[in-house]
Amino acid sequence: MATYQDILDAPPHKIAEIADGEFHLSPHPDVLQTVTRSALCYRLHSVFDDTDRGGPGGWWILHQPEVHFSTEPDGDILVPDIAGWRRENTPVFPNTAFFSITPDLGM
Repeated sequence: MATYQDILDAPPHKIAEIADGEFHLSPHPDVLQTVTRSALCYRLHSVFDDTDRGGPGGWWILHQPEVHFSTEPDGDILVPDIAGWRRENTPVFPNTAFFSITPDLGM
């Protein structure tokens, strides 16, 4: 059974996650993937976060946040490529290294 200590002990050049009790390591995206994800995040942010551009606004859109999907200390811990929270559900960012509030939008 994987624990959060496994994530803390993971090499810094890897993305560490726990899913269904199993520890997973994956490489960070390459440069072209990073460029594409950044462009997508920018476009989503400009529409869903910024009402001045004609979008609905009211969202926080983030690239690769660490999300704890369980109140259990060693529950599912994932790092989605892009995730979003409605500001009405999450009015301020937590002052922690991770989110314990499940995203409203994940990709």
